[in-house]
Amino acid sequence: MKKDLYLLKFEPILKEKVWGGNKLEKLFNKRSVSSKTGESWEISDLEDNTSVVTNGPLAGKSIQELLEEFKEDLVGEKVFKTFGIKFPLLIKYIDAAENLSIQLHPNDVIAKEKHNSFGKTEMWYIMQADEGAELILGFKEPISKSKYVELVEKNELPDALNRVKVSVGDAFIIPPGLIHAIGEGVVLAEIQQTSDVTYRIYDWDREEENGEKRELHTALALEAIDLSSNNGHKISYQAKQNCASEIISTNYFITNIVEVKDEITINYSEKDCFIVLMGVEGEATIRMDSGKYEVLKQGETLLVPASACKIDIKSKGAKILEVSV
Repeated sequence: MKKDLYLLKFEPILKEKVWGGNKLEKLFNKRSVSSKTGESWEISDLEDNTSVVTNGPLAGKSIQELLEEFKEDLVGEKVFKTFGIKFPLLIKYIDAAENLSIQLHPNDVIAKEKHNSFGKTEMWYIMQADEGAELILGFKEPISKSKYVELVEKNELPDALNRVKVSVGDAFIIPPGLIHAIGEGVVLAEIQQTSDVTYRIYDWDREEENGEKRELHTALALEAIDLSSNNGHKISYQAKQNCASEIISTNYFITNIVEVKDEITINYSEKDCFIVLMGVEGEATIRMDSGKYEVLKQGETLLVPASACKIDIKSKGAKILEVSV
């Protein structure tokens, strides 16, 4: 190892959105300058949106520079062989003060062909939800392509969609092709492939500040959409105290939830991969085997380098998402 890596914190990249609100600032103390902050990109390696370290000796370095310098020490040998100097995940917190557009994402094949990008499989973990808050996930029942086109043309698409009420701790997987939207009053953690390709289908007749309606991607979406009934994308999982409990394992990421009461140690010596820790409830002190530590609060994120052999977590009652690939 060239030099000591440690628990890395990055400067959040805040995104103003027409549907955004102020909960990322109120709940998580994000330093927002807008009352419509919709997203906090916690770890990003997308062009023009590259995360920069804020703590320790590597402060000021971008994640791209870290990958070039530390390679497999940062992300793991297998990940580095697969992705090279490209971080494979985009990590976010989202505040939907209004309904997001109804949308879907392409798979790897379509995204590569049309956008020279990865596709987008993503996962949501609900951190806060107003009473009655819901998500849109798929259709109430399978429909034909001609019926779907008719609904889009008549501006009646929302009537055919499946709505799911949500509570704190609910988790959902959003595969490519699944028509979906986050409803107003939801704050969530999002884990996804490194991709910013979204096909917007319906946007509640909203207008931008300039008075124009936002662009729709009707033709692109038609090629990528899954028209089957998708009512089963809520993830069933059981969390156990003081251990890492699996929420989901996909080809793109593995997400566990770690509920900590007092102190636990997690051994990473056999895991050849970086770990992303997302604070979804409470506060915890994370200490690496080198002795260096960081406090992880709700709405914050840490990157544990692949060179770490273990971490110790102390908390009176934190919940942390543990993400790897």
